[in-house]
Amino acid sequence: GRTSSPVTMSFKRFVEVGRVALVQYGEDSGKLCTIINVIDNNRVLVDGPAPLTGVSRKAISIKRLMLTDIKVAAKLNANQKQLMGLWESEGVQGQWDGCSQAKKRKAHAARASMTDFDRFQVQLAKTERSAKRQKA
Repeated sequence: GRTSSPVTMSFKRFVEVGRVALVQYGEDSGKLCTIINVIDNNRVLVDGPAPLTGVSRKAISIKRLMLTDIKVAAKLNANQKQLMGLWESEGVQGQWDGCSQAKKRKAHAARASMTDFDRFQVQLAKTERSAKRQKA
């Protein structure tokens, strides 16, 4: 006979109520929001909460969102006050700041804001590091 083995799912981030997402482009680009209702296959209702993230309640295309691993225990159509309480009690901003996606975005932004002299200093540091490695 066949033996049963635990099934592992390949997808871990689902479009679901309470999922925290990052807006990738458009007017709220780079801001976090929470999915509070699924409208259809292509759109969801999101809310920031606005005082914490700057995203007001609105319908948004799923294509504009990058889902995160963070999920809050929000109810369907949760209001802003409930979301604020959940975000603060579950430390969502701290979780986001500690995740690899946020660190990569921060590093990319820092690299993009470098001046010509900063790039020159990085080049010198890399050359020096390479020389030390070759000696060792």
